[in-house]
Amino acid sequence: MTTDRDKESPWHIPVMLKETLELLDPAPGKVIVDATLGGGGHAAAILDKLQPGGKLIGLDRDEEALREAGARLAPYKDAFLPVKANFRELHSVLERCGVVAVDGILFDLGVSSHQLDSPQRGFAYRRDELLDMRMDIEQEQTAGDLLNRLNHRELAAIFRRYGEEKWAGRIASFIVAQRRKRPITHSGQLVEIIREAIPVAVRRKGGHPAKRVFQALRIAVNDELENLQGGLQQGIDALGPGGRITVIAYHSLEDRLVKEAFHRFSRGCTCPPGLPLCRCEAVTVLKLLTKKPLLPGREETGINPRAKSARLRAAEKLQTPTKF
Repeated sequence: MTTDRDKESPWHIPVMLKETLELLDPAPGKVIVDATLGGGGHAAAILDKLQPGGKLIGLDRDEEALREAGARLAPYKDAFLPVKANFRELHSVLERCGVVAVDGILFDLGVSSHQLDSPQRGFAYRRDELLDMRMDIEQEQTAGDLLNRLNHRELAAIFRRYGEEKWAGRIASFIVAQRRKRPITHSGQLVEIIREAIPVAVRRKGGHPAKRVFQALRIAVNDELENLQGGLQQGIDALGPGGRITVIAYHSLEDRLVKEAFHRFSRGCTCPPGLPLCRCEAVTVLKLLTKKPLLPGREETGINPRAKSARLRAAEKLQTPTKF
């Protein structure tokens, strides 16, 4: 049911769509959750596979994304149910929908192309715009709020933990010094501060010097890693026997959390070797479908350069009770 609207959509181009469909295995009558709906790119392709009789529940924190997806997926009528929610609220969402278990769940993490390209959202470091970075604009705290409120130690910790920024302490010092003169409200201000803080010789190497700090701020503003941990656990718990979970991550911090969660739920017994009986009572919950993450092909990254950092992992729920 692909339409001209799909081709014209300014939203995130669905990354690794073919691989995602193969691993998620949508089929008529199944119930699938798209936990990161965005503009509905993946959702449209999944819904095509779910007909007749299937249903897709789409979650997103961004009201604008829900409106776009709602318009795009309107032809599917009752087969599509959009819900404004954080995916760490999945249990309560499914309970409200009267769904006991689902056959599949997709997480396409990070920020959408539309959010990056929208001047009023403040995600980009290549334009001078208000430092917002909220995925849910009803949330109170913005990136600008964090920059102007947190102390040196707290800022450095965010840049180091979420951006893996080697110059975190120095950048935090420059920010604190600059905000004494005037509040830091726009991305252009922050980029200039970062340029001044990082030595010239270092700036000549690698990508844009502000990339890691902007990533760190976005993750901190939206509690992305904490939400991901909760969302993965609830997603795995919500799967019925044979149900599948697929996750597309775009940086090492996300991918590491996914890898660790999949490993934890697929390894079973954690008792030390040599014990005659298992005492931990751990249950093997998942079977890994991807031992290593799948990467986008050269053709896809040529068409969509933002797909280059994508890492796709997938697992299947076994017919055993879940113990957390």
